[in-house]
Amino acid sequence: MALKACFQVSTIASSAAATTGTWALPAHRPFLSRDKFHLPAAAGHRKSVSSPPSTSTGDDGRQSRVTCRAKKTVDEVLVVVDANWENLVAASDKPVLVEFWAPWCGPCRMIAPVIKELARDYAGKVVCCQVNTDDCPDIASRFGIRSIPTVLVFKGGEKKESVIGAVPKSTLVGVVDKYLESS
Repeated sequence: MALKACFQVSTIASSAAATTGTWALPAHRPFLSRDKFHLPAAAGHRKSVSSPPSTSTGDDGRQSRVTCRAKKTVDEVLVVVDANWENLVAASDKPVLVEFWAPWCGPCRMIAPVIKELARDYAGKVVCCQVNTDDCPDIASRFGIRSIPTVLVFKGGEKKESVIGAVPKSTLVGVVDKYLESS
């Protein structure tokens, strides 16, 4: 999902061993460094995984057997609504790129993959967000959004720049880089 390098092994059911013929780690005992278990791979090949870094407790209270070292890094586009605007945009200590869009807008669908690429490319440096103008008209009117897609850049809670229309990635990279340099 968000972090490609991170994955969690939660519970490996012993029933998988019966159906696949491979050894499965019992769910009731902790994973030891000498243990190995097999994860299914493409075309019937099996890959062994051993010695995960450590165990930690995840958000759901279960123990994670693989720890992600980049948990605080967000590399996905966050959805902003009225309730979380202050926390995600106004109070951010990083530059924030906010795309105003609507599901029925063709150019918005064209620029969405570019925004996702920027979120991955600038993970940890810039926060990328989307505001659905149909769901949050108050936010859109507060910033004078009259056409979509519109991308606004915020720094220190203040609107710094706007880009209107489905522009190429290079245009948005130039805008983002300008506000990263002044950090």
